[in-house]
Amino acid sequence: MPPENNIYGNDLVYKKPDNNCITLCGQVPARLVLYMLSWSGFLVSFMMRTDINLAIVAMVESAGAPAVENNDTGAGNMYCYDVTDVQNTTINDTEYGGTLDWSPNVQSYVLASFYWAYIISQIIGGYATQKLGTKRVFGYAQLATAVCSLCIPVASVTHYGLVIALRCVQGFASGLTWPAMYALVGHWIPTPERSRFMSSFQGFSIGIGITYPLCGFLIAHFGWRSVFYTTGSVGVVWCVAWYLLAFDSPETHPRITESEMRYIQENTVNTFATSKAQRVPWSSILRSMPAWSIGITTFGRIWVHYTFIIPGPMYMKSVLGFSIKENGVLSGAPFICSYLSSVVFCYMADKLVTRGILSLTNVRKIFTALAQVVPGLLCIVLVYSGCNVTLVLVVWFTAVTLITAAYAGAMANVVDIAPNFAGPVLAFAQTIHMTASFLSPLAAGYMTQDGHTLAAWRYVFGVTAVVACSTYIVYQIWGTGEIQKWNYPNNEFTAAEAELMIEKNQTTKASPTDTVEGSADSGTALDKRDM
Repeated sequence: MPPENNIYGNDLVYKKPDNNCITLCGQVPARLVLYMLSWSGFLVSFMMRTDINLAIVAMVESAGAPAVENNDTGAGNMYCYDVTDVQNTTINDTEYGGTLDWSPNVQSYVLASFYWAYIISQIIGGYATQKLGTKRVFGYAQLATAVCSLCIPVASVTHYGLVIALRCVQGFASGLTWPAMYALVGHWIPTPERSRFMSSFQGFSIGIGITYPLCGFLIAHFGWRSVFYTTGSVGVVWCVAWYLLAFDSPETHPRITESEMRYIQENTVNTFATSKAQRVPWSSILRSMPAWSIGITTFGRIWVHYTFIIPGPMYMKSVLGFSIKENGVLSGAPFICSYLSSVVFCYMADKLVTRGILSLTNVRKIFTALAQVVPGLLCIVLVYSGCNVTLVLVVWFTAVTLITAAYAGAMANVVDIAPNFAGPVLAFAQTIHMTASFLSPLAAGYMTQDGHTLAAWRYVFGVTAVVACSTYIVYQIWGTGEIQKWNYPNNEFTAAEAELMIEKNQTTKASPTDTVEGSADSGTALDKRDM
């Protein structure tokens, strides 16, 4: 049901939605449907991205354990287990029948090729979303990734070059998804709910967390090819649901209720109607320190995150001595916890803002520090934890869990500073910070090239801590929650007015029934129970 006016009224008070929508209309709020599509979309995306990380173990021919000299008296100081016991056992408890004769270098190229194109597509994703809308860009990107997954089994037995090409296509397509979804947040989600909605992006944590055990089950019972057929099929099915349920703006949604439409109008600006008619102010974005601060600080967070994701399992195996089965569980479990924590962090951030406890800028900085500085300091703890396996695991789980606070911090800040151009701004920031996705593993590989020893990994964790903490300084100085002037080239909505969007009007404080906070039982608000 389209509204009477395409441009939203400039009412800066958080008004509550009608609380009888679900009981009388019998409909699920459109924003909740969008939340679930976003959550499941990133879950499926990361299933198709990470499936090969475990599948490749079963795809290639098995290699024996590296030789360790018996007279190496320092081995006990380099590993947290008896190295001589490894010489008399087989590393892989199960023979998976891998037949692909891929060298270690080829395997690394196959795994890394995803990120080569992933970074390139960020700017393209922002531009494409601005012109075509999120529904097309996100949907076609997911479909392309799914089709590539279905093709990998045949390509693998043909030539590894074809697998690298398919992984590049997957990376390019996946790079389009983040700017596309960020743009949708600016069109759909009122400011008081944005932090909570950002927790839907953490569906990728669940995707990583379930992919490893799922792949292990499929490989053991049906062979490694079943991994790609399963994830690819799930991706195709998800695309059908996206096509039927996703819409670029409230105005284009055929089933949204009048009450929810009115609630969105009263708490947002019509970014969809205005942004498609505007040129992306790339010059202003490139000269914007708030935009740069988001990209630089997130570079540090990604560095920490990918240290745990990619070389981290090798640390657990080679230094701590965990078996493959134990490694799989320990590698996946923290990401399940990180999703749950992201919901809590984003909910807390929204409450701190809407209740006027902290300014939006301070909330973003606090949660960014929690996601980046604290895990960085915990890496220092890992440096001195040695072979205290219990302490290492506690610190490891805590660090991975806290990293998700960024979705109530700098990652949500993208929409704060430029709701009209959230897609392009994210594309710019992603181009900066996603370089850490391959630089971090490369740095770890360089520091452990002489062996995955305890001493080598002290350097890895030390460098990670320095990168995480130093990059946050930029955000502390230049980070802000204010809408930037270049977000509105025609100056129809000022930054001063935008600041009022995060402050409660004195009259509404006196009458809480007129605010979102006064509608705890509302059916259309994305309250805690909706998340």
